[in-house]
Amino acid sequence: MEVLEQFEKIGIIPVVVLDDAKDAESLGEALCRGGLPCAEVTFRTDAAEESIRIMAEKFPDMIVGAGTVLTTEQVDRAVAAGAKFIVSPGLNPKVVKYCIDKGIPVTPGTQTPSEMEQAMELGLHVVKFFPAEPAGGLRMIKAVAAPYVGLRFMPTGGINENNVSEYLAYDRILACGGSWMVKKDLVKAGEFDKIEEMVRQAADIVKKVRG
Repeated sequence: MEVLEQFEKIGIIPVVVLDDAKDAESLGEALCRGGLPCAEVTFRTDAAEESIRIMAEKFPDMIVGAGTVLTTEQVDRAVAAGAKFIVSPGLNPKVVKYCIDKGIPVTPGTQTPSEMEQAMELGLHVVKFFPAEPAGGLRMIKAVAAPYVGLRFMPTGGINENNVSEYLAYDRILACGGSWMVKKDLVKAGEFDKIEEMVRQAADIVKKVRG
């Protein structure tokens, strides 16, 4: 729960894809200096595990987690590397139960009321809503949120600097996941100053909306 409380304070969770672990430290520094000391490092690349390890070691106050986690084996690898939370694109009961049993914060992807009910049945109070914009965006979240009073959402997918304010203004949104401030081409080009500037702009949006 502590990690989820920190998510709410941070407001925007940078979703990071790293092809080379050598970029992890510079990216972590840009995120922390820019005001979003958090990273959901997607487990889609070979560099993910080492990138999590580097960020977690170099920036102990940063909340580093693993995204796109599909198996319990990946959970183990991510946590061993220093991941403080797990995010999945869909709701896999086996992965969710495994994380809960080990006391690891987990946010599975949901899109339908049935999946949301399943998440609640497993004991979760926060779910990812993915892919947010293609699945109906904020209108869809507001429509399905009404019956599920205790549930809060972390929408990810298609969220950017132009629409994130609307999401953040809705009290059932815990935080939003986004990658627009950590674009792969900027990371590859080593433009960490530019990333820091975009991260700062994103952090300013959170302050403006949430105070």
